[in-house]
Amino acid sequence: MRRQARSSLTVRPSEGTRMVLAVAAADAEGVSRVSERLAVRTSTGRLPVQEVRDHHGGRFHVVDVPAGFGDPSGAVGWEDDAEAPTDLAAGFSTEPPAPGSLRIEYACTVQGAESRPVGEPADLIRYVRPSRYAESDKLFRTAAASFGTLDGLDLLAAVDEWVHDHVHYVPGFSRGTDGAVDTFLARQGVCRDFAHLVVALLRARNVPARVVAAYAPGLDPMDFHAVAEAWVGDAWHLVDATRLADTTTLLRISTGADSSDTAFLSTVRGGLYLDRISVDAVLLD
Repeated sequence: MRRQARSSLTVRPSEGTRMVLAVAAADAEGVSRVSERLAVRTSTGRLPVQEVRDHHGGRFHVVDVPAGFGDPSGAVGWEDDAEAPTDLAAGFSTEPPAPGSLRIEYACTVQGAESRPVGEPADLIRYVRPSRYAESDKLFRTAAASFGTLDGLDLLAAVDEWVHDHVHYVPGFSRGTDGAVDTFLARQGVCRDFAHLVVALLRARNVPARVVAAYAPGLDPMDFHAVAEAWVGDAWHLVDATRLADTTTLLRISTGADSSDTAFLSTVRGGLYLDRISVDAVLLD
C-alpha cells in the first residue's frame, strides 16, 4: 500500500514562541518513508526545525521563533531557503508568507502498512487509567449499565456502534477543552470527540484504549483525523465511530492517552494564532 499525505498550516506567533508540531508520519514497523519534506517558512527564509522522538513512534518537530521575527529586513536564526526540487513540493504555495506569519509545510510518501501496531507492555496499564479528555472514571456507571454483559470484540463493537448512533458529527461544534463527558452530554462533536468517548467508555470497562491522530485518505471533510485504538484479544484494533475513514488506510501520526498527547500543533512557550490549515491524504495504489 502506497500513500501520500500533506499538510500546510499558516500561523501568527509572537516572538520567542516555541512551537511543537505533530504532523509527520510516525515510525512504524512495516511502513517506510519513500520521501519526506518539512519546511517552516517566513517572509525572509526558513526557520530551523529540531526533531524530537515521542513514544509509540511519534515525531515532534520543535520550532523556536527568534527575536526580530516579522522584521522584513531579516533576523538571525534563518536557514538557507534553497531546497532541492522534489515531487512533494507540488501543491504548496510558492509565495512567501506575509511578514509576521509562518507557513508550515509537510509532505510524505510512504510504502507499506503496519505489520505490528506500535506499543509497549506499559500501555496495558497506562491506557486503562482516566486521562484529561477521556474521563473514564466519570462514565463508570454509564458504561457498566450499557455494556456490563459484554466483553472482548463484542464489547468493542457495541461501544463503537453506540457512539456512532448517539453522537452526531458537527464540524466546528466542540471546544478544544471538551472531553468525553462533554461529548456524552452534548451528543455532538468532531472526530476527536468521538475518539475520546469511545476510549473513555472502553477504559470504564477495563479495556486499554488510546487515541490515534492520523492522515486519512478519502476523509470528507478532509482534515487531520482522530480515531480510537483498543487492546482486545491480544491485539490493538482501530475504531472510527464517525465512519468517515477507512481504518485500514490510515497513516499514523501520533498516539497517546487523548488529544493532549496528539495535538498537531501546540506551544510550550509563548503563543500563536492559527490562520489557515490545509490537509490532504490519498491512497496512491
